[in-house]
Amino acid sequence: MTQYRYDSSTVAALRDFLKLESASGILLVIAGVLAMVAANTPLAEYYQALLQTPIKLQVGAFKLDKTLLIWVDDLLMAIFFLLVGLEIKREVVAGELSERSKVALPAVAALGGMIVPAAIYAALNWHDPIGIRGWAIPSATDIAFALGLLSLFGNRVPVGLKVFLLTLAVLDDLGAIVIIALFYSSDLSTLALMSAAVAIGTLLVLNRAGVTRIAPYILVGTALWVCVLKSGVHATLAGVVTALFVPTSDPAHPDHPPSSRLEHSLHPWVAFGILPLFAFANAGVDLSGMSLRDLFGPIPLGILLGLFVGKQVGVFAFSWLAVKAGLARLPSGVSFAQVYGAAILCGIGFTMSLLIGFLAFENTATGEVIVTDRIGILAGTVLSAVVGALVLHWALPRNRGAR
Repeated sequence: MTQYRYDSSTVAALRDFLKLESASGILLVIAGVLAMVAANTPLAEYYQALLQTPIKLQVGAFKLDKTLLIWVDDLLMAIFFLLVGLEIKREVVAGELSERSKVALPAVAALGGMIVPAAIYAALNWHDPIGIRGWAIPSATDIAFALGLLSLFGNRVPVGLKVFLLTLAVLDDLGAIVIIALFYSSDLSTLALMSAAVAIGTLLVLNRAGVTRIAPYILVGTALWVCVLKSGVHATLAGVVTALFVPTSDPAHPDHPPSSRLEHSLHPWVAFGILPLFAFANAGVDLSGMSLRDLFGPIPLGILLGLFVGKQVGVFAFSWLAVKAGLARLPSGVSFAQVYGAAILCGIGFTMSLLIGFLAFENTATGEVIVTDRIGILAGTVLSAVVGALVLHWALPRNRGAR
């Protein structure tokens, strides 16, 4: 079977990236546990009061008055999506997404990993007009959590498997961005959308004029965020759009273009601050009065099966078929057993699934629906993490150097 290898620069860049992702994944677990403790102890009252703390920003007649939870979900996650957009752009311009031979396998796998989980969830919630809104929840993969867990196996993991999972997760994030834009926007404001178009035009002018300072892009991107927030389209998408216009080249500093500088500046803040804070704000589920039976309702069961069964079936089956049909190749040193282990890890939804769940049910759901969707996310994530780790422990060689 034809395979391909990765050069030393790819290996070095990947190791640096995984250092942050591994630590971020551990922090996500800690933040999630703390949220569950806070929501199920006498601290629950203070936890909810903290999340509902009103924070107002007003300039003249213009004002934004939202709770701390909404600021975290709308503003901080827009910064996260700015980083995601920069990572996707880097991969497209000069990374794994720039080489068709290397992107084919994770692209097909990502497609399967979105279609099958959504189909499983939809099959269980088809006749519920509220429940069906969550069809995209199990289609998401938490890149930090999944890569963090994979990195715990150290040099037993082939470089090709790391790149496969990273590229798949990036494409998965891209799919989530498209889903949010198309299916989770409502009550659109024409004036706000026109203002957003002006902001996007300004970003284009900055890019075409060869402006390489980061500050102008951030200022216009902030204005774009306000416009998108008021438009009815979810505000996180402003981060992605801003990232598309940050230049990837700089004649004065060819080794450190603006996009790279901004990505490196944001990554620690997102990994160690924004994502753990988002997890703490959204993972707290009050389990009082609940039983195992509640996990088998259509919404939580659809999410659980979508994440744990749908992800591994979709990712692995589509990967296997693509390789057998000659449409893609396995990376050097990677076996189908290892791909299967990585496919199970893709069922770790967590932050992305929590975000989509919030968007799906924020306007239509009762508190009970919000709680049950989070139970399904947490159960599917934990099951995927544990089983995926066990499969990889069996599939990976006991001692090896990364190739």
